[in-house]
Amino acid sequence: MPHWVYIVRCRDGTLYTGYATDVERRVREHNGEASGGARYTRGRGPVALIYREECVTMGDALRRERAIKRLPRAAKENLATAGAAGADQAVAQQAQAGSEPGRLVVCATPIGNLGDITLRVLEALRQSDLVAAEDTRRTRKLLTHYEISAHLTSYHQHNRRSKGTVLLDELRQGKTVALVSDAGLPGVSDPGEDIIAAALNEGIRVEVLPGPSAALTALVGSGLPTSRFAFEGFLPRAGTERRRRLSELAGERRTLIFYEAPHRLQETLRDLLEALGDRRAAAARELTKRFEEVRRAPLSELLRHYEEQEPRGEFTLVVEGGDPPATAAESDAAALPASAPDVSPRGLAERVQALESAGKGRKEALKQVAQETGLSRREVYQALLEKS
Repeated sequence: MPHWVYIVRCRDGTLYTGYATDVERRVREHNGEASGGARYTRGRGPVALIYREECVTMGDALRRERAIKRLPRAAKENLATAGAAGADQAVAQQAQAGSEPGRLVVCATPIGNLGDITLRVLEALRQSDLVAAEDTRRTRKLLTHYEISAHLTSYHQHNRRSKGTVLLDELRQGKTVALVSDAGLPGVSDPGEDIIAAALNEGIRVEVLPGPSAALTALVGSGLPTSRFAFEGFLPRAGTERRRRLSELAGERRTLIFYEAPHRLQETLRDLLEALGDRRAAAARELTKRFEEVRRAPLSELLRHYEEQEPRGEFTLVVEGGDPPATAAESDAAALPASAPDVSPRGLAERVQALESAGKGRKEALKQVAQETGLSRREVYQALLEKS
């Protein structure tokens, strides 16, 4: 049985290298005339055969396929006229030059101000064979601003599985793919995480070019402790799930960082206040842009502000970490109510805070104070807001 390595030219001008025992049948498959065909050539047909090379064994053919895939495009084009001898020479030259297979370059892009992009990222975008962007319209504006001509393709949350397969095929063929997010560093709360893991799993080189980050920019600008922090990204959208996640974070002593959309901000602030208590916090929006705003205040004050003024823009929330666990003596003292409960706003608030210092969550503390005083949890919560 013959074993062949072949190259076809796709309708969009790209080249695909493959292995087959029957090249003519394989080309028909790529063109949809028979079942099968590679994922890469689907939607890129019709394809035209420009090169074939026979090998002795399947192992030889697969090794030759890998070697040819690592060649630059110009060398593959030359094979159409150079034949097998030309392939031998091109592969040998490539090996002597120490050229590497494809690589995925993870590029951090500005979160607002276009001037924040690095020189390394600009160079990587210029030299890449393909730019995979979460939002091609936004990325095209960036490329146009810096007069960069690049082949753009979309890669986002909704097509990450199908497009991820296509990108891996490109990388296997020796292409350099630049990965960019909507803003900031890909892989942080975005689908770039998937393609990065898939490339590493196949032994493909991944290079990360650092740059702007909304999380770190907001953290430093918040005025809260920066020595230890925990990045939580976007909280679950479902209220029950979100509150469950926050209850797990109630005892977290590190500074907490969250991303949030404007239409969910008020609800998230309410849940943060109930689960974590009225901690110091910062709400950052429009970072690095003309109307950048970092509002620093307790969670209750932030909630009141954004209830009165409609939130606009994507938010990064930074929240103070919790207090150290209370000692056993403090816990015992806090667990005992006063002989005559103080039902003034100040008294109710102090009682709730004492229970929280003893390690109870906000919801549990409100419930206990309500039981002790005979008031509703809503009345206790309102007193807490008035006191703050």
